[in-house]
Amino acid sequence: MRLGIQHCCESDNSVQQSTWSDEEGMLVNEQERVEIATSFIEELDIKAQHHTLADRVDDPSLDNAYLVQDAFIEIMVGRGEQIVAWKVALTSKAMQEFCGVDHPLSGAVFDSRVQSSPGQVALSDHRHLGLECEIAVQLGANLDPGKTLHTKETIRGMVDACYPAFELIEDRDADYDQLNPFDSVSENAWNAGVVLGSPFASWQDLDLVNTPTVLEVNDEVLGSGQTGDALGHPFEAVAWLANHLNERGRSIKAGEFVMTGSTVITYFPQVADQVKFSVGGHGSVELACS
Repeated sequence: MRLGIQHCCESDNSVQQSTWSDEEGMLVNEQERVEIATSFIEELDIKAQHHTLADRVDDPSLDNAYLVQDAFIEIMVGRGEQIVAWKVALTSKAMQEFCGVDHPLSGAVFDSRVQSSPGQVALSDHRHLGLECEIAVQLGANLDPGKTLHTKETIRGMVDACYPAFELIEDRDADYDQLNPFDSVSENAWNAGVVLGSPFASWQDLDLVNTPTVLEVNDEVLGSGQTGDALGHPFEAVAWLANHLNERGRSIKAGEFVMTGSTVITYFPQVADQVKFSVGGHGSVELACS
């Protein structure tokens, strides 16, 4: 059984925030961002060992990282992919501090990488696959910029459905002690897919803060948490993402869903694992690993 950390861990915040800032410096040009994104895709295709991309730019800022991610998205859309969801990464304070930021990070989810429960995954298609247990929130309206910022309260009126879900992450055997936010963002926050369970019958009646969440592997409980373990409430993650995307000239569209962050420690499955994530008695999602 292999359990792991959730993307990044802890270090000295004052030093890291001065290193990995959001302040605009020297921005990568079109050619640079496309070249870096293309290299990332090529390395994904051959399942290459992870290594940093930060040394490819003069200023490994988050601004530049998102420019590279934008190039990645453009390339994938050009190949016929469609964005159907977004993910929020680094939803715990400890994870943020380890990566030297004071807020979450984001990535896109493409249609070809989403499946319904019970899902299946061939581990041979990946170098080192991890699973995260999350609440997915589907929106019934566009979350465009407004006169005020989106909040948990304003998001509530926009929600169409909530689901138990697995996020598949591909870390390519990364050295977690050497991780940095530039890599996480430019590499699309490592999203490798999503498995959606059935929507909760009535999410309005579900306690999205204190409901127990449980990870089972081969009928053995390996991890547990609560629905509010990511940023305190799933809708907080959606609000952060909506505001973040609006700042970048993007928005969450009606019908898209948001992966709001893991409520249980990341699990790295092995061949023949049967994995199940349950949210109280309200619903579950299952995945078979071959």
